[in-house]
Amino acid sequence: MHSPPASFAPASVAIVTGGESGIGRATAISLGKARVPVVLTYFQDVDAAQDVVARIESAGGRAAAIQADVGREDAVERLFACAEDRFGPVDLLVNSAGRNMTGVMIADMPLDQFDGLIRADLYGPFLTCRRLVRGLSAQPDRRGGRIVNISSIHEQAPRAGGVDYDAAKGGLAQLTRTLALELAPQRIAVNGVAPGMILTPMNQSALDHPEERHRKEAAIPWGRAGTAEDVANLVLFLLSLAADYITGTTVTIDGALSLTIAQGA
Repeated sequence: MHSPPASFAPASVAIVTGGESGIGRATAISLGKARVPVVLTYFQDVDAAQDVVARIESAGGRAAAIQADVGREDAVERLFACAEDRFGPVDLLVNSAGRNMTGVMIADMPLDQFDGLIRADLYGPFLTCRRLVRGLSAQPDRRGGRIVNISSIHEQAPRAGGVDYDAAKGGLAQLTRTLALELAPQRIAVNGVAPGMILTPMNQSALDHPEERHRKEAAIPWGRAGTAEDVANLVLFLLSLAADYITGTTVTIDGALSLTIAQGA
């Protein structure tokens, strides 16, 4: 049985940050196929971003790719201005851009590494969320919107060597909850999605080495790693009209991996 296609508010326009790769890529393509105009950001890989645009357009959708460092205020302003000029007011936002942990312990971590990851993974969502709210507030009809922040199970489950990443994702969880309270009167829903092991370039080593993938998947109760499409399906639901009464929560999608803490001893 196939699920019915997600439905969105009339004239919706979406921005997906980090839309050239992984979860952002799958989400952008799914939105485009649902006939929501999509502006996706990329950091360096213009060819990958243009491939996403081409896939959306070949399926009958509309899309554009814009280079942006979402940790910079001026870049976020340009991003939204371009999206508004191309497609109209932005009411759907998916914050998927970000960096992964490197395993550097705090004693060896340069300040610029910590600052750079926090800027990408936490400042970026702050800046894009703020700009979406400002843009919608300037509209006479003050129509609502929906925001989905891509977090991680490591917002709750820390790892040694992840002080920058774990701190950013923990902050993102609180940003999500706080904005849900602030923006509910404007009917702007704000939710998070916390993936576990997902087979994207952030898990490239597991993609390249079957024995590593098998070992890691053995620790997941569901028996497999997730896919970018698994997460994109959840994101689309949270952006859709079907999720109208959901705000201020983070949905975990990890095959029950995060429930295995303190098991086996």
